[in-house]
Parts: sequence; structure tokens; C-alpha cells
Amino acid sequence: MSTSTPQTAVLAEPEPAAPRRRPGRVFAAALCAFLGAGTAGAAAYGAVAEHRAAHRPLAADAAYRKAASLWRSTPVDTLFPPVLDGRGAGPGGADRTWTRIAVAPDADCSAALAPEWQALLVQAGCTRVLRATYTDATRSSLVTVGMVFTPADAAAMEGLRGRLGAPAGYGFDDDRRAAWTASVLPEAPVVVYAVSAFRDGRALDAPRPADDVMRKDATGPAAQAGLGHEAKGVADRVERAVRALAAPPAPEPAR
Repeated sequence: MSTSTPQTAVLAEPEPAAPRRRPGRVFAAALCAFLGAGTAGAAAYGAVAEHRAAHRPLAADAAYRKAASLWRSTPVDTLFPPVLDGRGAGPGGADRTWTRIAVAPDADCSAALAPEWQALLVQAGCTRVLRATYTDATRSSLVTVGMVFTPADAAAMEGLRGRLGAPAGYGFDDDRRAAWTASVLPEAPVVVYAVSAFRDGRALDAPRPADDVMRKDATGPAAQAGLGHEAKGVADRVERAVRALAAPPAPEPAR
């Protein structure tokens, strides 16, 4: 029987003893975790509160006052879109399309408005006037559309309703004016107006209210060419854009 060298036993190293937790350190760690969670929760709550405040609907009077600054805070393509869709806006419900061909720099009221308008706006005041000119798809007509911004309250603006006469054009002389319209908006201290003309430069008699030129029994070159519809259609679409911008946002649905 053969002999063998006896194997040496391998002793396992003893496991290090777990460090003793000091009560003070345990409490400090717990406190830091609690404070961290509280800070994160406060930040999340603050973010939610800020979001809700930013999207909270304005009161009607506050939204009305804020709308007075739309002339400087809104891109020109929003106030005067490059193309206006006049679906159903022509005589007999015919479709129309108007393309913007000129935008005037925002102007002082004394430079952009006729003296008659300036006199009527004395009480309401006048901050700025914006104007653009459109042409129809056949390029046979021109329509100037304008916005008169004021610092007035709703009561002062109401005093203007029905008192404004034919506005001045932009890009054509006053003796070329055919039909016109002017509206005092209920949502904003703004007057939106439009006045149409033939593009060929022909002189006309005194401009007529667009509603009169749009009547079925209306006669004359402006009525036959649909220039009442042109002025009314362009004004209505620009007016809708201003009213949508001025209206308070709808409240968010409850979650």
C-alpha cells in the first residue's frame, strides 16, 4: 500500500464583522432622505402650480385689456394671413381666395386714419394702426384691411359702434374706394375695417357700405363686380383671427 503526503487543510478567512451603526449617523441619513423627498415633492408641486397658472383662463375684463397689445405681440402672418380662404364668401355663395400683396408698417393713428376717424377716436384713444392689402384670385380687385388698437374700455368702444364712416385705403387713393365695412369687436379694444377698389385704378363715386353693395337689388360697377363681398369677406376673416386671439383660453379638463 502506497503512502501519500497528507493534505493541508485550507482554513477560510473569518468574515469581517459588520460595522456598528451609530445612532446619530442613522438619524442623519434618514433625515436627509426625508428632506430630499420633500424638496423633490415641492419642486414637482411648484411645476404643476406654474403650469396651471399659465393655462388658467383670464377673466373677461383682463383678457380684454391684454388684447390691446396684440398689435406688438402677434406675428404679422397670424394677424394678416398670407392667404385667406373665402369659401362661400362671394356673390351667390361663390368661393373666394384672397392673397396678401402688401403689409404697411404699423403706424401712428394720425398718419393712417382719416381726420373723421381721428375725431371720433378722441375719447377712446388710439394706440396703433395695422394695415395690409389683399387681391382676389383674378387680381381684378384690391382690399385694404386694417386694425385700429385703442386703450379704451368696452363702454368707450361701444360708443363708436355705427358711427364710423368710410376708412382710408392703403395702396390706392380715396377716389378709388368702392365698398367698405367697419366693426367694433366685443372681445378686444379693436376696430377692424376693410375697403375695396378696382385694381385697374378707375375712379368711383363715394364709397358705399358693403352691406348695401351686397344686396340683390344693388346696381352699379361695384355691386356687379362683387366688391361689397370682397370687403366684407376679407374683414370677416381677419376679424375672426383677432377675436380668437383675444378670447380667454378654455379651461383645462379636470383630471
